[in-house]
Amino acid sequence: MKILLAVDSVEISDLAVRQFGERPWPAGSSVEVLCVVDPSYEAPHLMERAQDLANDAAVRIRECGLAASALALANDPKETIVERAGRINADFVMIGSHEIIGRRRFLLGSVAKSVLRMAPCSVEIVRAAADAAPGVRPLKVLLAADESECSRTATRSVASRPWPAGTEVRVLSVVEMTIPMFYVPYSEGSVEALRAAAMTEAQDAIRDAERTLADAGLATSESLSVLLSGPKTIILDEAASWGADLIVVGSHGRRGINRLLLGSTSEAVAMHAHCSVELIRATPIPAHVGELSLAPALG
Repeated sequence: MKILLAVDSVEISDLAVRQFGERPWPAGSSVEVLCVVDPSYEAPHLMERAQDLANDAAVRIRECGLAASALALANDPKETIVERAGRINADFVMIGSHEIIGRRRFLLGSVAKSVLRMAPCSVEIVRAAADAAPGVRPLKVLLAADESECSRTATRSVASRPWPAGTEVRVLSVVEMTIPMFYVPYSEGSVEALRAAAMTEAQDAIRDAERTLADAGLATSESLSVLLSGPKTIILDEAASWGADLIVVGSHGRRGINRLLLGSTSEAVAMHAHCSVELIRATPIPAHVGELSLAPALG
C-alpha cells in the first residue's frame, strides 16, 4: 500500500504517527510525508520548518516499521496534495481536517474537503478517537453498507487489509424506503411492499458484507436502522454511541435520489465524525485531475 500523508503541524503529525503505530499494514507499504506551504503566507523560515516537520514524521513512521520519505513544497495545498497523490499512484491520502503550524494555517477544512472530492484514490481524514489508549489494540470499525458496487468496494478494502487482533467491524445499513416519483396508487399494500423491499435490500447488504469480512477472518456485528433522520446523522450517531475508532464509507451510494451514501453525506460524515473516516473510491480518478478546477462537488 502506498500512502501520501499530508501534514501541517506537529499535532497532526503526532496523531498520524500514532495511527501508523496502532495498525498493522500490508507488507511492503510505504509512506510519503508531504507538507505543503501556501506561498501567500510569507513567514521567515516557513519552508525550512515545513521540511523539518515532514522529516520528523518520516523518521517516526520508519520506527513503526514502514518505509517513509519526506517532501515539502510551496504551492496551493488543495491542488498540490491531489496532484502529488496521482503522481505517486497513492492508494490512500491521509489528511487532517484542519490544523495550524505556528499562526499560519496550511490545511484548512476547505483543503480537506477538496482532497476528499478530487483525490485520485481513497482518502482518510485522520482523528483520534475519544479516550483511545495509544499502542496496538483492537479497533472498532464501522462500515456503512448498501447494495451498491461502491459499498462492495469499501467492504473489500476493509477485508483486504491486516487489522489488530480482536478488531470488530460493525456493518451498518439504513432501511431507506424510496417511493418512485409519480408512483400510484399509494395504497397501504403498495407502501408496505416498498418497505419490505427496502428492508430486504438492507439485510442483503449486511449479509453480503459480513460474508466478505468473515472470509477475511474479521469479527463482525450488524446494525439495521430505519431511516428516521438523515443518513449522515444515523452514521455519525451510530459511530459515536458504539465508540468507533474508524468509519468506512464508499464515495458514492446506490442509484436514486435518496441513496444511502450520497457524496454530500460521505463528505459530511468525513468532516464531522468524532473519529477517523475513510472514503473508499471504486473507480480511480485520472492522475491529471489535479490540473482541473476544484469546483465540482463530491457526488
